[in-house]
Amino acid sequence: MDFETLKDSQSNFDKISKQIEANLNPEDAAKNKSKYQDDRLWKPELDKTGNGYAVLRFLPASRTEEMPWARVWSHAFQGPGGWYIENSLTTLGQKDPVSEENTRLWNTGVDSDKEIARKRKRKLSYYSNIYVVSDAKHPENEGKVFLFKFGKKIFNKITEAMSPAFEDEKPINPFDFWSGANFKLKIRKVDGFWNYDKSEFEAVSPIGTDDVKIKEIWSKQYPLKPFLETSNFKSYNDLKEKLNRVIAGTKNTETASEIDLPPSTGGAPVKTASAVSASASVKSNEASKGVAGEDDTLSYFSKLAEDE
Repeated sequence: MDFETLKDSQSNFDKISKQIEANLNPEDAAKNKSKYQDDRLWKPELDKTGNGYAVLRFLPASRTEEMPWARVWSHAFQGPGGWYIENSLTTLGQKDPVSEENTRLWNTGVDSDKEIARKRKRKLSYYSNIYVVSDAKHPENEGKVFLFKFGKKIFNKITEAMSPAFEDEKPINPFDFWSGANFKLKIRKVDGFWNYDKSEFEAVSPIGTDDVKIKEIWSKQYPLKPFLETSNFKSYNDLKEKLNRVIAGTKNTETASEIDLPPSTGGAPVKTASAVSASASVKSNEASKGVAGEDDTLSYFSKLAEDE
């Protein structure tokens, strides 16, 4: 897609709307102490009171892509053998051993088995390109393009903007350069977890008035397809083996699991070390609350990091 086509198409509003509708089915109904930091990823930072604020602009699909986001399912839970933190093969429409085991546990009808399945439930994360309009904690980020990882709560805000519930509200495409809207990200600490309920879109406005500058922003966006490449997912057998180790505790698994992020410029996937130790003082019911109560991975790992 060239720049003029992008401008005339309103950033594929119809295609994006249809994709959102396809995602809204019952099945679909970290921040951590990492030693490695991917400079492509923008992350919010809270102040001393536990609040966070920034103004972002979601960007349209990149030049060679149709959708302005990538969806990735993952699992994160602790067992006797350590932590299981892996991307789920269900992202690719394939069988995943954790989902199969959760189904087996749930179908027993035993409450204790159902509780285990809840703790191991998969979580949904989205990746999009954003333009940072305002970031008071890190003003050096303003005017730059980043990748942004977010969960279901923020995606629901996008969905509501594109498909408003009331007749007096006009649908908008938040991903459009010209008829989109800035997103005011407002974070509060509620019961120890990040809450985004106060976040909202501003009135419709262009990201700028100079098409040359807008085109420059577009050219700096990162591809999202690498998040869905098979190289970022372990094989079914490897995942099954690790799941068995974590559940049985027969082998002391690594104290820091690793999550693959797509490489910046080809080559092997970039590794992000998850500094969540198997001996972390995180109670299982707290982890369960983070997993069962909210699919947002950022909140979950933020809580784990703080407890550690």
